[in-house]
Amino acid sequence: MQKIVGTKISLTRGDTLKVKVSMVKPNGSEYIPDGSDSIRFAMKKHYEDTSVLIEKTIPNDTRLLWLEPSDTKPLEFGTYVYDIQLTHSDGDVDTFIDRAIFELTEEVI
Repeated sequence: MQKIVGTKISLTRGDTLKVKVSMVKPNGSEYIPDGSDSIRFAMKKHYEDTSVLIEKTIPNDTRLLWLEPSDTKPLEFGTYVYDIQLTHSDGDVDTFIDRAIFELTEEVI
């Protein structure tokens, strides 16, 4: 089961997560990435950790963050941190979701 409040994601370990990522320009309008932009999701246990536990490229056309059951199944229950970063075609980088919480909860079996 997934629950999203603001940028906090709660997910039962081993479940599938499918969530559309949206980006907003400073003027409030939606930013639609072009074909040469790239969007990346990265999750760690702590921000100071050097190793990333889950890293996913989010497709520009769907902007769908998709975690498979195998992505979270080997992880411990608990609280993690994640960010989502947009790299523009000119090389500029915008981390538009930063220091967000990802809570991995227990399944019954």
